[in-house]
Amino acid sequence: MPLKTVWGQSINAEAVLPEYPRPQLQRESYLCLNGYWRYAFSQGEDMPLRMEGEILVPFSPESLLSGVGKRLLPGQHLWYRREFTLPKGFNQGRVLLHFGAVDQSATVFLNNREVGSHSGGYTPFTLDITAALQEENRLTVRVKDDTDAAWQSRGKQTSKPGGIWYTAQSGIWQTVWLESVPKDYITGLFIRPLFDESAVELTICADRDGLPCTARVGDIVSQGQSNTPFRISMQGFTPWSPERPHLYKLQIKMGYDRVQSYFGMRKFSVEKDASGVPRLFLNGKPYFHSGVLDQGYWPDGLYTAPSDEAMVHDILAMKKLGFNMLRKHVKVEPLRWYYHCDRLGMLVWQDMPNGGGPYKPGVITLPLVTGLHRKDDNYAAFGRAEVAGKEAYLQELGEMVANLYNCVSIAMWVPFNEGWGQFDAAEIARRIHDWDDSRTIDHASGWHDQGAGSVKSIHTYFKPYRYRPDKLGRAVILSEFGGYGLTLADHAMEQKSFCYKTCKDQESLWDAWRALYEKQILPAAKKGLSAAVYTQLSDVEGERNGLLTYDRALCKLPEEKAAAMNARLLQIGSGSDGENITL
Repeated sequence: MPLKTVWGQSINAEAVLPEYPRPQLQRESYLCLNGYWRYAFSQGEDMPLRMEGEILVPFSPESLLSGVGKRLLPGQHLWYRREFTLPKGFNQGRVLLHFGAVDQSATVFLNNREVGSHSGGYTPFTLDITAALQEENRLTVRVKDDTDAAWQSRGKQTSKPGGIWYTAQSGIWQTVWLESVPKDYITGLFIRPLFDESAVELTICADRDGLPCTARVGDIVSQGQSNTPFRISMQGFTPWSPERPHLYKLQIKMGYDRVQSYFGMRKFSVEKDASGVPRLFLNGKPYFHSGVLDQGYWPDGLYTAPSDEAMVHDILAMKKLGFNMLRKHVKVEPLRWYYHCDRLGMLVWQDMPNGGGPYKPGVITLPLVTGLHRKDDNYAAFGRAEVAGKEAYLQELGEMVANLYNCVSIAMWVPFNEGWGQFDAAEIARRIHDWDDSRTIDHASGWHDQGAGSVKSIHTYFKPYRYRPDKLGRAVILSEFGGYGLTLADHAMEQKSFCYKTCKDQESLWDAWRALYEKQILPAAKKGLSAAVYTQLSDVEGERNGLLTYDRALCKLPEEKAAAMNARLLQIGSGSDGENITL
């Protein structure tokens, strides 16, 4: 039997992920286009003469919930089509068509007229379709996705799933929606908390400079102009933290355009503690990040969570276990996922999805055992010989940072992981810092350290971890470890099991997990370790090292005991002894 989540079992095709998809730039005008579309596959770029059936958008055709169960092969095209009529009075001057994400390259047609295109499977794009609108409208989307047959960003997707690599997906996998705006409208918003100055800086983006803008936070009102930063005083503000995730509502006006938003006042940094040890700081104080690796895969939706409630479940499940951070691993989530982290209080480390050509074991695997690092200017060795691939990566990286810039919970950017398509990591870290100097950067997670970024990043699975300070004075983080596996019958897929240590039952898993933290992580945190990222949140396909089963039905650890261990870790890692907490 196919493995399904409880949310996938009860999905309503008439209201699939209906929530407003962009919580920090929200308007009253909203028309969701999720639901049943027609689809077809083709070998060439010409539209097929007839469609093959129905697909439930925004689930990819490879997923169970799409109703298709068919893979888009390299060289093929996937076609979507649906009709829509705008509600009476909907059009205020311009109509915008939004795609949360389409993997990989999309060309969009409205009423047989091409209205735009986008390449990059992890970032949103918007098209002004006003000129092509009719009373009755036919929307068509053509998609191409070569997955691992090309250099494009793909994350964990592969045409041959197994081990740590998972089923490839393609096409529309986030919400599609329409909204209407006046002629002059707010095209974007950048919110920068100035923690030490008790203020927040806003940049309201528009197609024209100098348009008058008004921003309101409670009773505080500030005036500014489009495309020029201006400030709102936040004297006496309440800081945001995972323990107290306080958010401020923000209202913005520009001419006839109105948007609702929110922000939180927090500061991420690397500083020295009272003993002179470099550590991760939150709001001016040492703050240990105890997290899990989060792949963001679902057995029924693949990249797409079956509901908003499903996303919330994962976050709350980890909070119940005492974790305060999720490392979103080589995937970008819908903006609503980050909104839930913001409001519920969960730090996020955001990976950039990896790409490039085929990976060589000597570059991506041997360093785990040997500890040897290489310079990443040997592009061929790292699968980055293709110039167009490097250019596309930088384009997508910039789009990702801009898209997620306002997310309160994101504490760290991670542009590369374990040498997967890594290139010029030190220069890219500097580029990210130029875009956003309010967060820390793990420029080369795991290995192939180029001496840049805010942290010394280490992955270890096969030998005990012992803390050593970084020679360059950066904070030290254990950005992957653990991976202890347990297969629970009826809650796992029928694939060959993979993990880094196999446990026979939940009791033996707890004993091993507890010993790992007591013997390795707690002592390291006392000496100077700033973060620990356990592998991983849930099982994924053949990987059985999740704290949750793949269907999210069961937690493998005793919640209260795990939470107590994490509470002790957070105290020790933030400067207390943690000895008053019992397991």
